[in-house]
Amino acid sequence: MSDVQQLETSDESREFAEARCSGDVLNDASQKLKVCGHPVRLKLLCTILRQSDPCVSELRVSLNQPQPVISQHLAVLKNKGIVRSQVMGNKRIYSIVDPFIRRLVQNVREKAEEFEA
Repeated sequence: MSDVQQLETSDESREFAEARCSGDVLNDASQKLKVCGHPVRLKLLCTILRQSDPCVSELRVSLNQPQPVISQHLAVLKNKGIVRSQVMGNKRIYSIVDPFIRRLVQNVREKAEEFEA
C-alpha cells in the first residue's frame, strides 16, 4: 500500500471513529452507564441476564432486598429503556432490551466468572 493510500485509509478510519463517537452517541452512552452504575441496578441487570426473564419476587430473593427497593430500581431502568416488563400470567417479568447494556452486563459477568475460577 502506498503512503497516499495509507493516509487515505487512516483519514477514513479517523472519520469513521469520530462519527461513531459523536456527542449524541457519547451522551446517550454516558447516561446509560450512569444509570447502570448503581450497585443494586447492576446486580439487577446481572440477575436478569442470568435468570432469563425473572419476576420481581425472584429478583427480590436473589438480591436480598425489599420489594419496594427492587421495584424502584427497575422503574429507573425501565424509564431509560434499558429493561422492559411483560405480564405473563400473574407475574411481571423483566428482560434487558438495550443491546449496549446487554453486552456490557455480559462482559461484567464474564469478568466476574474469571475471578471466581
